Amino acid sequence: MSPSDLSPPSEPKRVQTRQFATLRTIIALMLREMSTRYGGSPGGYAWAILEPLGGILVLAAGFSLVMHTPALGTSFILFYATGMMPFLFYNGVAGAIATSMAFSRPLLRYPSVTWMDAIIARFVLNSLTQLMVIYILFTGILLTAQTGTVLDFGPILEALVLCALLGLGVGTMNCLLSGLYPAWTQVWSIITRPLFLASGVLMTMEQLPRSVQNILWYNPLVHILGLMRRGFYPMYKAEYVSTAYVVTVSLVLCALGLVLLMRYHKDILNT
Repeated sequence: MSPSDLSPPSEPKRVQTRQFATLRTIIALMLREMSTRYGGSPGGYAWAILEPLGGILVLAAGFSLVMHTPALGTSFILFYATGMMPFLFYNGVAGAIATSMAFSRPLLRYPSVTWMDAIIARFVLNSLTQLMVIYILFTGILLTAQTGTVLDFGPILEALVLCALLGLGVGTMNCLLSGLYPAWTQVWSIITRPLFLASGVLMTMEQLPRSVQNILWYNPLVHILGLMRRGFYPMYKAEYVSTAYVVTVSLVLCALGLVLLMRYHKDILNT
């Protein structure tokens, strides 16, 4: 045996081994959540599609009784889908990441599983799930409603990326705060209860008074929903949309949350 055989593994090899182990851990966490969240209930993934579809149909049926046409286009279903689906995308990702450490707490006792693995696994799985639901629902709506919509995929894809990024930022901060202060979950639920109305799901920004627009502009979801609707309605300019603002808010929240989680994750796990 040569001396080279007894030497410790090189640094690049150690990094590759660690990366492979991390990838396996993330995939294992994703599979665990899929089996726990969807495998144990009748219908499984079908409920991820039926729930938002039911909400959209109720909104469309209700408002069609009191309004002749929606704020944009001629289809109530399409209009409310362009507002509700990005909202649910953000909400689903943010909520999943906020509870990622609590959900994987038993596994985080093992040295091979880190808090970062738990966050990444839930982010990837829930983002892919929401994208699948959005694709299926919009495809079904466009095929059955005969809206004659000409899609602009640029703003649509941009809005979906911003949904995931904002969900990651808000979810990471809430993961930290709810871990350090358990009552924060209830506080956040109360604070964000009006968010569905304040994000422009039921109406466009231009339908609101100027004073209300000036306040709601600081809600990043307003920009995301406006961007999404710009992709479905070519005549809708949504000039108030600022992608830079949404990206800045998302990255600041994400960076601050990750830095503080690096400092306090052990305290959270030991509570």
